[in-house]
Amino acid sequence: MSSADELIPLSTAVFHILLSLGEGERHGYALKREIAKRTNGKLKLGPGVLYGSINRMLELGLIEESDERPDPHLDDERRRYYRITSFGRQVARAEAARLRELADMAAITFGKGQHA
Repeated sequence: MSSADELIPLSTAVFHILLSLGEGERHGYALKREIAKRTNGKLKLGPGVLYGSINRMLELGLIEESDERPDPHLDDERRRYYRITSFGRQVARAEAARLRELADMAAITFGKGQHA
């Protein structure tokens, strides 16, 4: 397993998947819907990016497949559910800190009172 710092910067898709799974377990299509909703439709992951990212995240130990299933009468048994791992949370926190630092630099550089 890599260290969190070795994995950042994360792709936009991977970061949003981690954010969504930080709120609870989801299957792939639910991740796609949640990400589109939370970005007001600005990020719409296609199946290749979504499932490619999920597979890579599984390999890296950022997420894992969940054995828990909702009520079988309400669920499709073919769905695979995913949850974030503690390492995934650590990586997401490192990426959030990196983005905060970038935003702070941008605010200083392009902040109030400065004109282009």
